[in-house]
Amino acid sequence: MRADRLVATLLTLQARGRVTAAQLAEELEVSVATARRDLEALSAAGIPVYPQPGRGGGWQLLGGARTDLSGLTAAEARALFLLVGPAASVDPDAKAALRKLVRALPETFRADAASAAEAIVIDPDDWGHPPTERPPLLPVLESAVVARRRVRIRYAAWNRDPTERLVDPWGLVRKRERWYLLGAVDGAERTYRVDRILDAVVTDDPAERPERLDLAEVWERVTAAVDAQRATAAALIVVDAGIVPLLSTQFGQRAVEEEPVDPARSRVRVTAPTEQLLARGLAGWAEYVEVLEPASLRDELRRLGEALVRRNR
Repeated sequence: MRADRLVATLLTLQARGRVTAAQLAEELEVSVATARRDLEALSAAGIPVYPQPGRGGGWQLLGGARTDLSGLTAAEARALFLLVGPAASVDPDAKAALRKLVRALPETFRADAASAAEAIVIDPDDWGHPPTERPPLLPVLESAVVARRRVRIRYAAWNRDPTERLVDPWGLVRKRERWYLLGAVDGAERTYRVDRILDAVVTDDPAERPERLDLAEVWERVTAAVDAQRATAAALIVVDAGIVPLLSTQFGQRAVEEEPVDPARSRVRVTAPTEQLLARGLAGWAEYVEVLEPASLRDELRRLGEALVRRNR
């Protein structure tokens, strides 16, 4: 008999006051016989759950018995359900958990919490792209993180042959359509793109985790390092102001710094990992862009233009 089902049974009684075994079975998606056994088990455990025979009868909590599993204030409940609600729209487990949490709240909070849970829907996919599937190894990595067990992975970086690593997993991060595993190898902080992990096996060895680890701070360090690598090459350009948001989409929000020149134009600093990538990215906006510096970027754009003309005469 599952403890979580017994808790759900108790919370249903608390929310409704009185239910029949058939109603409980429908609510929890179990058989009527299973629902009746669960009710009897709660009663046998000393919880004041009793059957009321006859027409309009059922099982109920007597004597005003209450079970508040939340301890939340009204504001905290709204904040929690605004956060959790969007996940329930795409994850069946989150939806089931959310339903149980609603029942766990004090009655006066339930309506606001349920409304908050339905207030936001998040679609993680871009227009014109198929829905993003969860990486197949993600459940294995999640179990390693939660159980705090080392995980042995085989990883294929884009420019190297596959290698094996024994990782102390700290957590997982999703950034747009990509998932990343944060952790350590031999005490050194490491980040792995989950879709490049070829195999993962959770070991019996306990994972080492720094005291007071803040996963958000770790991810900030990772993104700062990536931004630094992406900013190796820089250009100063003057561009039509309406193009700036498109440059931000193309190069990244942090790679574009804008300073208005007049209502129609802006001076913009754009960064990228290499000058060649800068040139290729700006070439598509040729009629809108004037490169102030560096001169080498103007030369590369000129070379690209001449190559385009030669190939398309």
